[in-house]
Amino acid sequence: MSLKHFFLSTLTLGVVSLLCCIYIQFKHNGTPYDILNRWKLHSSFQAETTFWFNKDLHSLISTSHHIPSPKISDISQNASLPEISEKTKQPAEQQHFTTMLTYKPPNTTYSSELKWKEFKERQQKRKSFLLNTCTLYNNSKTQRISLSQMVSRIYVEDKYKILYCEVPKVGCSNWKRILMVLNGKAQSATQIVHKDVHYGKHLQRLSSFNISGIQQRLNSFTKIIVVRDPMERLVSAFRDKFEHPNSYYHPQYGKIIIKKYRKNATQEALNSGSGVTFKEFVQYILGLSPAAIIDTHWNTINKLCFPCFINYDFIGKFETLEDDANYILRSIGAPTFLKFPSFKDRHPTDEKTSFSIVKEYMLQLSEKEKNLLFSFYSMDYLMFNYTLHNF
Repeated sequence: MSLKHFFLSTLTLGVVSLLCCIYIQFKHNGTPYDILNRWKLHSSFQAETTFWFNKDLHSLISTSHHIPSPKISDISQNASLPEISEKTKQPAEQQHFTTMLTYKPPNTTYSSELKWKEFKERQQKRKSFLLNTCTLYNNSKTQRISLSQMVSRIYVEDKYKILYCEVPKVGCSNWKRILMVLNGKAQSATQIVHKDVHYGKHLQRLSSFNISGIQQRLNSFTKIIVVRDPMERLVSAFRDKFEHPNSYYHPQYGKIIIKKYRKNATQEALNSGSGVTFKEFVQYILGLSPAAIIDTHWNTINKLCFPCFINYDFIGKFETLEDDANYILRSIGAPTFLKFPSFKDRHPTDEKTSFSIVKEYMLQLSEKEKNLLFSFYSMDYLMFNYTLHNF
């Protein structure tokens, strides 16, 4: 055999062997597209562990990025919200509202490893979705904001090293009861009355510490935020503050709202501030200037807890409130007897604010008012993957 023939035979054999190896590899691992997809998915999950606080916290806060309000068109009405790219897209929690309403907490003590895995995956999806949204709507514009202002809604529990950002109308009273039991202020959450929860000063705010103390806790404590559908939360706040006697909200806000937004208001209504309608309430919110101080009960979660700048370890949702809370308690090593309270201590005879109730209130608004309201809460819709419903 000539040298030329020998060389060609050897080259042919090598090519055939290489093709066989590639075939076996693809059969086992998938196509190059599949392998690339898996690598990107793995990278997107790793990304959340290197979030904002890997940078120097103090310098980050002093030049915090401004997050512009997205357009209404960015918020999906029937599908999951936008993410960075299709390739890194995480399976979104796409429960329709009606499904949420029929949700039944599983009868479990969380001893099942399978159930534990499901909760961990749920948290992974929520955090990845939040990270992607924050990346999409973050830009180079900056605004100065103090560190103490950013953490002003966060409560501290030092024994179990917990930071909880309080969002009103999302089970915050019961979460604060849990913190009080953990720090030894009470033996049981059911023993703590409402006024002690909110006015007893049994919990310390993170903003009460110096810069070093704040940084140390942000970097080492377990950070928790619990969220809710923006319109549900808004309607719940209105029902609580304006449909029941209230010695603070009626004179403080009701008088202003009626005077400005009610034509031919009676002197009695002007004097008492009682009887504000939902439409008047919404008009008041939409009429606020960008620099206005907004009450925490209807301020956005984006501006209460700064979730694009604070890397929360757990994101709970009102729709799965008790399950999420008990999962978190197990994660931090809380006493086994401690369970999240299921009772409602504010207007307990009132029907819980649900989608059907929200729909009734939204009927009072014009299409323009609805769109402006959705715009006002747009970042909350986007960050936490809530669907924009047609009311």
